[in-house]
Amino acid sequence: MPTALVILCDGAEEMETVIIVDVLRRGAIDVTLAGLTGGDPVLCSRNVRIVPDKSLEEASKDGPYDIIVCPGGAKGAKNLCESGVVGKLLQAQESNGRYIAAVCAGPTALLTHGIGKGKSLTSHPSVKDQLMAEGYQYSEERVVQDDKLITSRGPGTCFEFALKIVEAIHSADVAKSLVEPMLLKL
Repeated sequence: MPTALVILCDGAEEMETVIIVDVLRRGAIDVTLAGLTGGDPVLCSRNVRIVPDKSLEEASKDGPYDIIVCPGGAKGAKNLCESGVVGKLLQAQESNGRYIAAVCAGPTALLTHGIGKGKSLTSHPSVKDQLMAEGYQYSEERVVQDDKLITSRGPGTCFEFALKIVEAIHSADVAKSLVEPMLLKL
């Protein structure tokens, strides 16, 4: 079964985190939700607490993963940017030709850690200028895939984002099979 590592940290956007984890699991991807600072419940951006499956330290020993996903949230993205462990994981993922995905403000972690320079991506509009100033090819599309890099804009685009990940890891048919049971209108 393909594997995904979703990194959860204080201030993460909870809708993004939960939608991504749920859709990937429905899509037959073995998801590990890893807490950046440990295995304790994490306080997200709207005061919802989410319990990770394990710490990022533990989860990193279980890799490599087919994809690493960085949810957004302003404070969550800041924490991803400030983590050397996240940087090393993302850099190893990229150098080994594996998928990386980020949503909302999450793409700022790609910028900070030197991932996907020159590639096409999208993000929440609040961080657009940062990304454009650093040479990324910015798009206003809801979901952007450039080879092994998949990005999206925010909570309202997370179903499409997660389905794009399932499509990349499995196939368009598998992704499409998830739409009707979830009553999605895309």
